[in-house]
Amino acid sequence: MSTDHPSQKPRTAAPTARSAALAALLACHKSDDGLDQLLDRHFRKAPPDPRERALAMELAYGVLRREEALDWRLEPVLQKPLRRLPMAIQMVLRLGAYQLFFLDRIPPSAAVNESVNLARSYGAELGRDWSGFVNAVLRNLLRLPEPPLPDLPTHPAQNLSIRYAVPQWLCERWVERLGPAQADVACASAGSIPPVTLRVNRQYATRDEYLAHLRQQGVTARATAVSPVGLTLEAGGPIASLPGFQEGAFYVEDEAAQLIPPLLDPQPGETALDVCAAPGGKTSHLAELMENRGCIVAVDRQPARLDVLRENCRRLRLTSVRPLLGDGRKPLDLLRAARKPDRERSTPLLPQDRLFDRILLDAPCSGIGVLRRHPEAKHKKDTAGLARHHRLQRELLEAAAGVLRPSGVLVYSTCSTEPEENESVVDQFLQAHAEFRRESVAPWLPDTGQELLTKRGDLSTMGNPYAMDGFYAARLIKVG
Repeated sequence: MSTDHPSQKPRTAAPTARSAALAALLACHKSDDGLDQLLDRHFRKAPPDPRERALAMELAYGVLRREEALDWRLEPVLQKPLRRLPMAIQMVLRLGAYQLFFLDRIPPSAAVNESVNLARSYGAELGRDWSGFVNAVLRNLLRLPEPPLPDLPTHPAQNLSIRYAVPQWLCERWVERLGPAQADVACASAGSIPPVTLRVNRQYATRDEYLAHLRQQGVTARATAVSPVGLTLEAGGPIASLPGFQEGAFYVEDEAAQLIPPLLDPQPGETALDVCAAPGGKTSHLAELMENRGCIVAVDRQPARLDVLRENCRRLRLTSVRPLLGDGRKPLDLLRAARKPDRERSTPLLPQDRLFDRILLDAPCSGIGVLRRHPEAKHKKDTAGLARHHRLQRELLEAAAGVLRPSGVLVYSTCSTEPEENESVVDQFLQAHAEFRRESVAPWLPDTGQELLTKRGDLSTMGNPYAMDGFYAARLIKVG
């Protein structure tokens, strides 16, 4: 893949937008942190001009979102495959090409010259000066006309991958499963830039009340098409500066994710279990639906993520959530912990003779349904990962089923679009558990969301027309 030396960090590059973008892009290949975190780390010692920071974000996210198209344009002007070049030079070329083809406000000469300077700054790290090579490649790129796309009827997956910047292996899966027309819709959704969507905290205000408040403060937003509690912002900006943030007026959450908790239909006063709960988006939504009455045991394996959940619930003024450090695959451990007196209360979260009334299992998954939000993860996904997640999801579902009371409700959900992580998990579980049955989620979806129903009555937002992420959910009833 790459012929880089072990260390790739430039020692002389100034903290400019382009050097920050390059550093973050290189770090993506070694870190599981998000792109915004990597950029924050780069700028921590030398806070940039806001315009430089905005440009760095644009460049880094732009390159990752358009990587397939950029590589397609670069390959014809290279004498050897792009991925055989040092990783730093690969990314410098992609940054230059992105500026040439997708940023009209940057003159071509500036795009080329700044890329040459970036390459030169890595000379000592790479053992040679690549600036002349970068200069020649980008200037040749400017001279060549745009080549025709691969023929759609003959090479549909390659065509879709380049047009929408979706990994080709995933395009091939979708073409085979959905056909070219529906695969085109799915790829267009997966390759889009996601909106910023809020879920209004019903303990704070109604959606209409908060929308009116935003407009009074000069913030332009609109109601979401399906979720009854969502708002989509028309322009970006710091979320923490929005009116009511510190008071818990809203939680930032995609519209598709907002549709999941209502499927559980939790009632005030009940005891619910949220498996894999952090960072708390769906947990807090459940608490709001329960009018902050009853108890939600929110389980996660990672203490740091539970701390984030606690902070989110604190900001949203939700007191019915009880965080619990634990492994969702060990139901007896969860029961024992829930039946012990709570640190904040003298009584246990769950009486000795009781099981949970409702359970939400928002299972760990490939995240293919949210790739557009995490373009840095595109090339870390593969079919082997689907099989690994399937096994874990089955274990978690089996465990959760054992602590649900008779006639209780369990909702299984993922942010994946793939059957191995969705229908296949539920179907195999139901085949092994006659005491459970699937129930259509239709009664808990708004009228505008009925088209998101699958033939089996599950929720799937794959390729939806509402600019939502790709989510799946099934509702299961314990009948015996």
